[in-house]
Amino acid sequence: MSHPDAYREIDRSADPAALVASLETRGRDTAQRRLRLRFLRAIPVRRRDTVLEVGCGTGVILRDLVPLVRRGGRVAGIDPSRAVLAAARRFCRGTGVSVRDGDGTRVPFKDDGFDVTLAITVLLHVADPLAVVREVARVTRPGGRVAVQDQDFGTVALAHPDRALTDRILDGVVNHVYEEPYSGRRLPALLHAAGLARVRLRTDVYQETALTPYMQAFLQRRAENAVRFGIVATEDASRWLDGIDGLARAGTFVYTVNYYGAVGVKP
Repeated sequence: MSHPDAYREIDRSADPAALVASLETRGRDTAQRRLRLRFLRAIPVRRRDTVLEVGCGTGVILRDLVPLVRRGGRVAGIDPSRAVLAAARRFCRGTGVSVRDGDGTRVPFKDDGFDVTLAITVLLHVADPLAVVREVARVTRPGGRVAVQDQDFGTVALAHPDRALTDRILDGVVNHVYEEPYSGRRLPALLHAAGLARVRLRTDVYQETALTPYMQAFLQRRAENAVRFGIVATEDASRWLDGIDGLARAGTFVYTVNYYGAVGVKP
């Protein structure tokens, strides 16, 4: 049986193509793109840097990195999923980005090879996040930056007329899917435990006040999973989605969640 977190084992999921499409939908979301670029600039990623992204998915962030490193820089990504790597190669064609198969606990690069290493919205999905951070640090040069970012589902705020049902669905699904739903707030401790220095934290709020395609797909998946995991009945999930649609039509939809980004320097 596949893991309840479909993004942990994309190739074993019921529909890998749908997960690939969802990553690209999120990548095109305006608020998500603003959030990503704020973090990349805060790391910072500089001109001519060599950058590795662990868990690169379809290459959304790899494509963001290209104009930051510019000519003379190098951008590489690894991911264990064949489906997303095929998409990344397609979407990154002509950019100079390189991608290859690789697991975050066994990064296929030599020690001290990159100026910046990234794991963005990845640690939430892995079984041993400290092992990944240690391995990411290994391939970072002394004085280089290790940067990790995750959302923290303990900070979700969603306007809805039925607050109790909303809590049952949102809390129930994340507690079923993720080993640590409050992943974002643990990131500084992970960097310290991996031996990184000068650790700093950046908090950004992802905010939507409209039911964008990404937001609509995200909430639809939450409702479907709540039914699949036996958290609510089908009619309750439909009523919950109807309440969201009503708020969107009235112009009063609100969804926010904190994203925590931690950056450390390899001694």
